[in-house]
Amino acid sequence: MTVSIGLEEIEAARGAVDAVGARTPVFESRLLSERTGASVWVKAENLQRTGSFKVRGVASKLASLGAGAEAGIVAASAGNHAQAVAFGARQAGVPCHVFMPSDAPITKVSATESYGATIELGGESVDDCLAMAVERAASTGEIFIHPFDDPAVIAGQGTVGLELVEQIRDLSLVIVPLGGGGLASGVAVALRACAPTVRIVAVQAAVCAPFAAALGVGSPDADGPPNSLADGIVVKRPGAITFPIVQSLVDDVVVVGEDDIAEAMVLLLERAKLVVEGAGAVGAAALLSGAVEAPARGTTALVLSGGNVDTNVLANAIRRHETNAGRRLVVLARLSDRPGHLARMLTVIGEAGGNLIEVDHLREGYHLHVRETGVQLVIETRGRQHARRVLDAVHDAGYDVRSVEQL
Repeated sequence: MTVSIGLEEIEAARGAVDAVGARTPVFESRLLSERTGASVWVKAENLQRTGSFKVRGVASKLASLGAGAEAGIVAASAGNHAQAVAFGARQAGVPCHVFMPSDAPITKVSATESYGATIELGGESVDDCLAMAVERAASTGEIFIHPFDDPAVIAGQGTVGLELVEQIRDLSLVIVPLGGGGLASGVAVALRACAPTVRIVAVQAAVCAPFAAALGVGSPDADGPPNSLADGIVVKRPGAITFPIVQSLVDDVVVVGEDDIAEAMVLLLERAKLVVEGAGAVGAAALLSGAVEAPARGTTALVLSGGNVDTNVLANAIRRHETNAGRRLVVLARLSDRPGHLARMLTVIGEAGGNLIEVDHLREGYHLHVRETGVQLVIETRGRQHARRVLDAVHDAGYDVRSVEQL
């Protein structure tokens, strides 16, 4: 399918977007600049209304419908598009019905409900929900708003590209998340019209990268529903409208793994004080992992597309980061099952500066003498060298203890 979307359509969408959304800030990331040796800035769409860029496309689509939206709107989404549609419907005063996957993040479901939408959970993926939404629209006469494969939606997302050109004078490279392709397509159209020399790279999660696979730079998706931190860009098939735009206007498509996404999320939180969901952090993950190289001249801009992350997911990512950085030490110890032995070992840990977080006794599934007990300890340390000193102190005191990393 070939649909013409140009600068004129994006400029026309701008009034509707400005009336509902925000002109999100851009600022330099010292962390990413130091790590890459280049000038790296971020565009914080995680600070956008409803927590993601999606409100732009919805505002554009609703404006194009005019009075046609009064029949009600229906949508399908893992969360960000759902929130944007629900918010837009409330602003327009029209009813809204949204289909979301059964495992959609709780925070995104709750936020969508808070805007007054009727939620229906079901299906293993966004694709399943899309089919249900289209079926409902056909039977009820409601207007279906596609999350990405719609010219008006793409035009709305393209306003991100217009703002980047206006906010960053020496723009050299733009890195944008890629799911269904609405954001990447809109940004690419805007940049090719306003700043044709700027390089554009789109990033997908490796576990679900249909664009990359179609373009010959990634592997086909595994069977079954993908499980990714970047749930907001887990879309199994490229859009009929977005694919040819990405293919012709985007310079490169790369993929990043789950570990790199998790690390990027935590580093953005820790160093930039920005809460960014996995889908929004894939650009940072691409830079930090070396999947994309920032140019020495000019400014690299990352689009942090959203910040709607489940707090449990973020907490798990933080714990994993602390463990990888050596600030969270998990150890298994074997010691005599007699009064006082555990207390003495914990005293050694405390005297070495370790802060005990958790203690669990393990009496099964672990080869122990009848008079021994196993203990799993979670210890907070100041880093890898300090963690090593804590372990050495426990060993020197005569205890059989190993970090989980050594097993």
